[in-house]
Amino acid sequence: MRQSTKTEETTTDEDLEAFVARAFIAAGLPDADAQTVAGLMVEADLRGSDTHGVIRLPLYVRRLRAGGINAKANIRVINESASVALIDGDNAMGHLVMHEAALLAIEKAKATGIGWVGARMSNHAGPAALYVTQPLDHDMIGLYFAVGSNNHLPPWGGSESLLGTNPMAVAVPALEEPPIVLDMAPTVAAYGKVRLKAQRGEAMPVGWMIDREGKPLTDPKRADEGYLLPIGDYKGYGLSLIIALLAGALNRAALGREVVDFVKETGKATNTGQAIMALAVEAFMPPAQFKKTVDGFIRDIRQSRRLPGVERIWLPGEQSHAKRLDRCAHGIPMPKALRESLDSVAGDLKIAPLR
Repeated sequence: MRQSTKTEETTTDEDLEAFVARAFIAAGLPDADAQTVAGLMVEADLRGSDTHGVIRLPLYVRRLRAGGINAKANIRVINESASVALIDGDNAMGHLVMHEAALLAIEKAKATGIGWVGARMSNHAGPAALYVTQPLDHDMIGLYFAVGSNNHLPPWGGSESLLGTNPMAVAVPALEEPPIVLDMAPTVAAYGKVRLKAQRGEAMPVGWMIDREGKPLTDPKRADEGYLLPIGDYKGYGLSLIIALLAGALNRAALGREVVDFVKETGKATNTGQAIMALAVEAFMPPAQFKKTVDGFIRDIRQSRRLPGVERIWLPGEQSHAKRLDRCAHGIPMPKALRESLDSVAGDLKIAPLR
């Protein structure tokens, strides 16, 4: 551990990755799989996705030990053609399933210009940005959909949670500028942010959730008594529905009443559905020409007139890019509650704690 310039305790990504890998190996994952998942989880923290990164380690370990995740899974392709494929994750760690899916989508896009890979029998896989950015290194655009790992969103006008914070993400390569990376849920706030507020003892802003009477709910410890609100009212509900169909129904994965709450039912398989697409830019034009156009549009937006009091116009993904640079240089923040939860995992698994 070390102290950051902000007097907050931090750790290096190398130390954190080594600790997470040790934990997963002790929980039953093969060494290579443990290293892959650890690298992806720490990358999430480097990007600033604190609600979807290493903070999830205790839950993943509980699910592995309870049998809710298959530690020795056989991830395999069950349907395939030139441009599309369906993967059965055999209830593996979602990170492993989606890493394989992204690699396969890229491989198909190299051959045909586009690769769409769906996944079933997967699990929670952290932030969508981890996978949608993989095609960027190949001059490809990435697109990602997933069914959320619990339902907290009712249909517009309804009072029964049949939809989740079903995430979608898009990544577009640029030349000199950071890539455009949009990673979002169709709800005002992801449920992980609600849990983080509860962990920190903070109130939620008005507009995140409502109770069963439709009134604002700001106490995150009462989140089970209410519902998340969609972005754009009925439009966010519609977006969540479409994502559920593309990532769930199309892949023979769970949706609606079939969705298993992966936090509450740690010993049960979730059959999470996800999908990723890789689109080769060279199928349309020379990649350098496209990326130069993206750069120009980014600069036009950033340099456009601002409203009074606005210091900077940000592009999707820019703040995550800036956080990654900062955390690689100065360490990943370790709030007290997170450090205590990781120490607890180390004690339960009888492994060396995070340094």
